[in-house]
Amino acid sequence: MADPYQTLGVGRTASEADIKKAYRKLAKELHPDRNKDNPKASEKFSQVTNAYDLLNDKEKRARFDRGEIDGDGNPTSPFGYGGGAGPRPGAGGGGFRQQFDFGGEGADMSDIFEGMFGGAGRGGFNGGFGGFGGGRRAAQKGANLAYALKVPFTDAATLSPQRVTLGDGKTIDLKLPAGVESGTQMRLGGKGEPGPGGAGDAIVTIEVGPHAFFTRDGDDVRLDLPISLTEAVLGGKVKVPTVERPVMLTVPKGTTSGRTLRLKGKGFHRKEGGRGDQLITLVIDIPADDAALQRFAAEWTDERNPRAALGV
Repeated sequence: MADPYQTLGVGRTASEADIKKAYRKLAKELHPDRNKDNPKASEKFSQVTNAYDLLNDKEKRARFDRGEIDGDGNPTSPFGYGGGAGPRPGAGGGGFRQQFDFGGEGADMSDIFEGMFGGAGRGGFNGGFGGFGGGRRAAQKGANLAYALKVPFTDAATLSPQRVTLGDGKTIDLKLPAGVESGTQMRLGGKGEPGPGGAGDAIVTIEVGPHAFFTRDGDDVRLDLPISLTEAVLGGKVKVPTVERPVMLTVPKGTTSGRTLRLKGKGFHRKEGGRGDQLITLVIDIPADDAALQRFAAEWTDERNPRAALGV
């Protein structure tokens, strides 16, 4: 089985922030949507997700560091018999990976591993092992399933529920968390593979898709808004798109290109509450071949030097 620290490329003393940063970097690089022609990348994506799942759980990380479980989360000494028993048979980390359709996105699924000797997880051992101590090993949960979900930009900004289909064919409405961004993980308890000790979990990794004209700046949304020369000179109200619906914006008289206006509360939802803003940069759009405008410019003289502040 793989060492989760090596899988994420971090040291054993790495902080939670370091682990999260390393995971997000690898998740973006190995995301199935970006590597459709590279099946090895999809398998590596699942390995990275499983490694993060273990190290992000303080209890599991501590048990791994003490040598109580392996990189797959399985006990290294299933009988409680000192050390050296090694991982239980059938619990290796190279499990079968299969792609499933998850609301139009690829989803990695790992098959469940059988319990030791078939019946150990259910009824323990009834004879012949008295010298190993009396306790039964706890039944093993089913494997976690890794999913990748691409969320439209505006849906992420407005936290619109995402209707998705899981590997068992059931459809659910997934509620996005405030502060959602590419690399955000969501855990769905009991939605993984079945097992003697109960079903594992589904781990959903979010990727926020790009937008045709909006861009994200932290919790704010940025937009370059073209306006006409008349609107810039005389001012007036113009219609502006937002992540929810168009609104009217007042352009001040004498506006120049590059001026930024703010629409409060029209950005992404913040983790700590509230929302970011929409920042609108005005760009004056001048027609290339307008005879009337050219005649006006030829007759009108601007006595100012607009580049004086630059020393030229």
